[in-house]
Amino acid sequence: MHMADALISPAVGAALWTVTAGTIAGCARKVRQDLDERKVPLMGVLGAFVFAAQMITFTIPGTGSSGHLGGGLLLAVLLGPHAAFLTIASVLVVQALFFADGGLLALGCNIVNLGIFPAFIAYPLVYRVIAPSGSGQGRITTASVAAAVLGLQFGAFSVVLETVASGISALPFSSFVLLMQPIHLAIGIVEGLVTAAVVGFVAKAHPEIIGATRRTVTGGLGFRQVVVSLLAVAALTGGVVSLYASKNPDGLEWAIAGVTGKGELAAPSDGVHGTLAALQKKIAFLPEYSFAKPAAYGAREPAAQCGAPSEGEERLGTSVAGIVGGGLTLAVAFLVGFLLRRRVAS
Repeated sequence: MHMADALISPAVGAALWTVTAGTIAGCARKVRQDLDERKVPLMGVLGAFVFAAQMITFTIPGTGSSGHLGGGLLLAVLLGPHAAFLTIASVLVVQALFFADGGLLALGCNIVNLGIFPAFIAYPLVYRVIAPSGSGQGRITTASVAAAVLGLQFGAFSVVLETVASGISALPFSSFVLLMQPIHLAIGIVEGLVTAAVVGFVAKAHPEIIGATRRTVTGGLGFRQVVVSLLAVAALTGGVVSLYASKNPDGLEWAIAGVTGKGELAAPSDGVHGTLAALQKKIAFLPEYSFAKPAAYGAREPAAQCGAPSEGEERLGTSVAGIVGGGLTLAVAFLVGFLLRRRVAS
C-alpha cells in the first residue's frame, strides 16, 4: 500500500507531510518522557524486522493480487503507539529514499496510512480492548486480526480519498474503493495472524516487553535472546525468504489495474513531481529492491534494450536489498530511539 507520486497532487502531498511532521514531533515528546532506554535496541530490531517482512508478498488466492505485512500494529503492541509510529516512519523513509518504494511526495501519505491508523486507532480502540495485559493466545489472535483488518481498512480508504482529492489520476471514487477495501480485508486477516504469532512468541518469552513503556523491562538474558531472535529472523527473511515472495501486484497496484487496465500510472514529468523523481533516482541505490539497471527504474523499455539483469543477478540483488535495507532501518530506528531515550535510574 505504498503510494506512488503519480497518485498525489503537491497540495495533498504537502498537507499529509504537515500531518506527519506534527505527529512525529508529538510522538518524539512522548517517547522522550516514557521510553525505557533498554527498549532502544528493540526499536531498531523491530524496524529491521518490519522492513524485511514487507518484502515478503503473499498471494491472495483467486484474485491475482498479493499483500504484505504493514507492521504498524505489531510495532504498536510491542513498543507502544508513539515509539511504533516513529519506527514505521523510519521504515518508510528508508524504503522511499534508498529503494524507490513509494514516492517522496507521497511519503507523508504513506506514513499516515501505515502509521497513524494502526498505532492510534486500531491498537487502542480494538487490540487493547479485546486483549488487555496478560491475555492468552486466543485473545491475542482475535485482537490482532480485528485490529489489523480495521487499520488496513482505514488505510486503504485513506488511499482512495487522497487519490481522488488530488485529482491528477483517472481513478473514480466508486470503482476504486470497491476494489481497494475487499482486497485489503483479505490482506488484513493475514497480517493479523502474523502479528498474533509474533506477539504470542514475545509474550511467552518475555511478557514485560509488551507495551514497552518506561520501567517495564527487567533486562537480562531473556530480553537479549528475544532481541537476537528477532534480528536473526529479520536477516533470514530479508536475505533468503524474500527470494520466494509472490510476483503478483500488491493490493494497490491490483486495484489500479482493475480500474485503468494498467498497474502503474505515469506521474507528471515537470514541476514538483519531476524534481522529486529526479532526486529519488539519484538517491535510491537499490531501486525496486534490486541492482540499478542501465535504464533506470521508471523507464518502460524492453528488457533487451535496457540490459535487464539475469535471474541470478536479480536474486542476488533482492538478497542484498533485504539485508542492506534491514541494516539501514535498524540504524535509523535505533538512532531515533537513542536520541530520544530517557535513562532509567539504576
